[in-house]
Amino acid sequence: MIVFDLHCRDGGETFEAWFRSGSDYEEQCAGGLVECPVCGSTNIVKAPMAPRVPRKGGSEPLARLAALQAEMLKSSRWVGDRFVTTARAMHDGEIPREHVHGQATLADAKSLIDDGIAVAPLPLPVVPPSQVN
Repeated sequence: MIVFDLHCRDGGETFEAWFRSGSDYEEQCAGGLVECPVCGSTNIVKAPMAPRVPRKGGSEPLARLAALQAEMLKSSRWVGDRFVTTARAMHDGEIPREHVHGQATLADAKSLIDDGIAVAPLPLPVVPPSQVN
């Protein structure tokens, strides 16, 4: 079995689907059998996927990435669910610019980018400071 992240070109949804093989996906998609679970559209393509990190021996690169992200976030302030409003306020000059990180929906992140506000997802999840032991 193989799992693909799929993207609906009509509704914009991204979802996961399992297939016996890559050719099985191609056949089903060509036959109109792969549908968006939200809108039912068959206008589906493979979405970009992050590579799977293998378990055996794969913890070292992940640990290095986690350490790099932690070092980067030392100079950044957690703003939580106020990320979008904080980023907009900094962009508009309402508050001083600084490095911040927090939470945003995909739609909100796209809206910021559309408005010329540079944002990027973090590679690993971040535990909010209030939840750290």
